[in-house]
Amino acid sequence: MNESEFNIKSILSSQNIPYQTEGDNEKRIKNISSITSARSDDLSFCSYEGSKAIDLITQSKAGVILCKKSLRGLVHPRQGAQLIFLDKPRYVFVNLANKIFAKQKRITGISPSAIISKTATIGDRCYIGAYTVIGDNCKIGNDVTIYDKVTLVKDCTVGDRCVIHSGVILGDDGFAFERDERELHRFPHFGRVLIGNDVEICANSHIAKGSLSDTIIEDGTKIDALVHISHNVFVGKNCEITAGAVIGGSAEIGNSTWIGLNATLKDQIKVGDNVIVASGASVIHDIPNDDVVAGVPAKSIKNKINENSDKLFLMAGQSPDKKE
Repeated sequence: MNESEFNIKSILSSQNIPYQTEGDNEKRIKNISSITSARSDDLSFCSYEGSKAIDLITQSKAGVILCKKSLRGLVHPRQGAQLIFLDKPRYVFVNLANKIFAKQKRITGISPSAIISKTATIGDRCYIGAYTVIGDNCKIGNDVTIYDKVTLVKDCTVGDRCVIHSGVILGDDGFAFERDERELHRFPHFGRVLIGNDVEICANSHIAKGSLSDTIIEDGTKIDALVHISHNVFVGKNCEITAGAVIGGSAEIGNSTWIGLNATLKDQIKVGDNVIVASGASVIHDIPNDDVVAGVPAKSIKNKINENSDKLFLMAGQSPDKKE
């Protein structure tokens, strides 16, 4: 529990975020919570519109609720509470939560049980967890957190402020063979894994090193648990790759793309910017920018997206305004 109290209205004003309020303008909050479980000293948010939003807000006990501007005049705060109407309540909530309810100062240092190659370099203010292995020629940037039992096999570069969760494996050989009449011969892997700044990789995911080129994950991308990324893959900036996704070798993924649960992308596929790949989709053809695909095999459903599909875009961290 955070013992400090905050006036959200004052914080928004200091950050030049446009808003309108109704209710107790002096209301102060101590913590954050979901709209359904919040208490009178909690900050919460509602991204819905219409009757669903009105029901959630009316029934909530939150002290301050961030909600959409379209609800102004349609819903009113309970006594002693405050509603704040603005453009992107979810986005603002995330930023406020990260700024004023940040966790205690993160730990730094290297666990005594970690194994660090003599040819590896580790930046300033990093944390390397128990039984983690940092192999030959690996380079770790500044302010990086690597949790327990992570393996960077060799030739991996990790940028600044990255977070790598337990059980992740980076930089081993990909699955590539050449066949003759009698047996399979492993294709040589001489490439690297290059991870940009501000990347997060969740538990038990795997990223293979490149064969003759590099496997690259660019700045700001977030990778969920149990994801497999094959050799020579390129993933652009600020993508979200959710749990169970499999990306075949030499695939290219553009910026700000969202890949749903258990989706599969065939090798050498090209996926554009701002794409949504639905859960369970099997992508066997290239996807242009700003498309939405679903199914097996995956096909565009962009023209079928309607006003009831906003939740899909919110899950993907994108704006429903992209539905054109």
